[in-house]
Amino acid sequence: MGRIIPVFIPHAGCPHQCIFCNQKKISGQSETSLLNAEKQIIKYLQWIKPSSQNEIAFYGGSFTALPLKLQKDLLALSDKFVELGAIGSVRVSTRPDYIDTEIVELLKHHHVTLVELGVQSLDDNVLQMAEREHSAADVEKAVACLKAKNMRIGIQLMVGLPKQGWQSLADTVKKVIFMKPDVARIYPLLVIKDTPLEKMYKEKIYSPLSMSEAVAQASYVYERLTATGIAVIRIGLQADEELCKEDNIVAGPFHPSFGEMVKAFQYRCWVAKQLEELDSNGYDIAIVHNSKITSQLKGIKKCNEDFWRRMINKQEIKLSIEDSLQEAVFKFNTSAE
Repeated sequence: MGRIIPVFIPHAGCPHQCIFCNQKKISGQSETSLLNAEKQIIKYLQWIKPSSQNEIAFYGGSFTALPLKLQKDLLALSDKFVELGAIGSVRVSTRPDYIDTEIVELLKHHHVTLVELGVQSLDDNVLQMAEREHSAADVEKAVACLKAKNMRIGIQLMVGLPKQGWQSLADTVKKVIFMKPDVARIYPLLVIKDTPLEKMYKEKIYSPLSMSEAVAQASYVYERLTATGIAVIRIGLQADEELCKEDNIVAGPFHPSFGEMVKAFQYRCWVAKQLEELDSNGYDIAIVHNSKITSQLKGIKKCNEDFWRRMINKQEIKLSIEDSLQEAVFKFNTSAE
């Protein structure tokens, strides 16, 4: 299995700063240059084996909005590592309003196989409030353009944006499913230091989601996307050293294991639904599962087990491992083993 080699180009190409964004705090990189990009690649290649399955990923800015010369220089740099056999492909992250046929042809020529679009929402009112300066229609056009050239597509979504209620989120998810991207990422909105959102928060114009609200909303998005075959490749921001420095996160639902919390919440809800339908009176309950999902099934600090026991008046629930089951499949026995 290949490895991702992340190359951060913070704010590079971005025409302006969105209300929530400070990529220098998020990525730990403050400089965008060809030399800096090469240093990042060489650093990661010290830790991984050369392989055609490896992939360079340009993150943090809007790659296709960079000056054309810098785009070509960065792509020529990644070409060099393809020729050396260290990697086999490239992915880029960009804005949906900076995609057209000419740009996509340039990317394809330089081994780019996946383009991740910073969509965040498909509600124009939410996008306007976030000062994204692109519309839902821009996203639709970008997706159509990429599909016409047989490019793989990623969609980045956020929960907790200003003016984004449950209905707005549900409508966005429905539209994303209709677009059929290959992969998606889900991020809870955090208030980062030195952003316009920090000012809105301090002036009490914006209130972030609580942790439980963020987990529930991210879980909703995750469940519906994966049910239609869209792979969710990340939930929550990477808890790197720069982001986690003291006072960088001003407010919001940050947890280094946010993705695990979301997946555990999925299991909590699924099991709770089964318990409601199961006539378990007088029986112990054994949940038989693959060992790979044990931590997610139990939840952080066994919070799921405690939740289920409260549901059935502290009745015993046994977790029983059976690795012949598929990774995410488990079943109930209404008699104790």
